[in-house]
Amino acid sequence: MKNLILLGGPGVGKGTQAKMLAEKYSIPQISTGDILRAEIKSDSELGKQAAGYMKRGDLVPDDLILAMIEKRLQEDDTANGFILDGFPRTIPQAEGLDSILARLERRLDGVVDIEVPYEKLVQRITSRWGCSECGADFNSLSSPPQVVETCDHCGGRLQQRPDDKEETVRQRLLVYREKTAPLIDYYKRKSLLKIVDGDKPVESVFAAVCNTLI
Repeated sequence: MKNLILLGGPGVGKGTQAKMLAEKYSIPQISTGDILRAEIKSDSELGKQAAGYMKRGDLVPDDLILAMIEKRLQEDDTANGFILDGFPRTIPQAEGLDSILARLERRLDGVVDIEVPYEKLVQRITSRWGCSECGADFNSLSSPPQVVETCDHCGGRLQQRPDDKEETVRQRLLVYREKTAPLIDYYKRKSLLKIVDGDKPVESVFAAVCNTLI
């Protein structure tokens, strides 16, 4: 059984690594975004409450997120483990998760922190572009289009998401450092933390992540 948490700032590649781990170990990748969308789509009571906050432009409170996480961790596909991608984000959420796992008589097997130097993250994120027509993704550094600002697939115009612009990226990284980075010490004290160098090719990072789980 593998019950895992992936930590790391925006742009380190958590989502990519989580998908690869999910395939290797046949366990689900769980993110709060996916859970929120599923609950809202199913029109569940939790989904209705969350939708109410979101329509008002408010953050969904921790107790509601934690209730959704607890519900998700009781589904059949988590029997052999799970990967929490981008959750918890704060110490209170981590403490809430500890309480959930205790009630479910489960435990974490590891917390992997993927680290990439600050300026490299800024460079990575601000290099991302997407097609306004077909949604294809490009990166001006690692996978540039053949023609500047033009999609290779459909010829559509490439755009940068507002939250990928440099000023916004630096603010996102600041918020991560203030609110989420303390989780590193939290899980280090529990002897669960493993640190992986994320400033390498995807396959190399994946091999390093898997090695921490042996």
